[in-house]
Amino acid sequence: MIADVDLHWSRPREGTGTGVLVLAGSSGRLDSGRADVLASAGATALALRWFGGVGQPTVPCEVALETFTQALDLLAADCDRLAVMGLSYGAEAALLTAVRDPRIAAVVALAPTDVVWEGHHQDDADPPRSKWTWDGEPLPFVPLDRSWVPDGPIPAFASHYLRSREAAGTAVVEAARIPIEHFRGDLVLVAGGDDQVWPSVSHARAIAASRTAHGLDTVVVEDPAAGHPITLPGETPANPTRPYLVGGNPDAAKRLGKLAWPAIRTALNLH
Repeated sequence: MIADVDLHWSRPREGTGTGVLVLAGSSGRLDSGRADVLASAGATALALRWFGGVGQPTVPCEVALETFTQALDLLAADCDRLAVMGLSYGAEAALLTAVRDPRIAAVVALAPTDVVWEGHHQDDADPPRSKWTWDGEPLPFVPLDRSWVPDGPIPAFASHYLRSREAAGTAVVEAARIPIEHFRGDLVLVAGGDDQVWPSVSHARAIAASRTAHGLDTVVVEDPAAGHPITLPGETPANPTRPYLVGGNPDAAKRLGKLAWPAIRTALNLH
């Protein structure tokens, strides 16, 4: 059961029949502003807090993917077509849910990943654990290299993810790969080439290549000067002050959101 306090409904004046589950990333927030933007374009949007809420894990670690299928149950009561939009960790969740829930017709993955990553840990002495579970079982994951140290006082985590992937080895990475070819619906991937959080462009290209190999189309929207954040038209930009580097020049988040908006509108059947 998902607590009402961990949900934000945004309903359109004239709906298109599409219901969109909206997932934030590592901030843990309710992405209500993004849901409101989608509702203004005709979707019934449901923003979900998926960790740190009532009865939820306090950090993104061993989060049950059933959290998202249960939220989709709520949308399905009102909508003819279901979709998921997620950013960063939320994109990871969106893709993983889409390969398991056949009701999902479209996914928009903003700053995505092609593999499952280790969940957060409270202490370096804690054993590595997956970020996600399904049917009570942890998903295979790529562990983070705990010997990594940032180059400067403000960390850029992209190098951490690259180093961790290399250290894990081919077999571990392949076991952790999101089998996106199992998702047969519409997929839009949006990524910035200057992403300093993780290398989302290479992730997006790997996802698209997996789909192409199985005869599936994917829309990939890139901006080489953009970073990790993405701001959709009409959306209030996220707080630019963060304890880590995100990349991109000052207008990049809005520019990438505007560039991706036509593909997002098509995939989500918006006005």
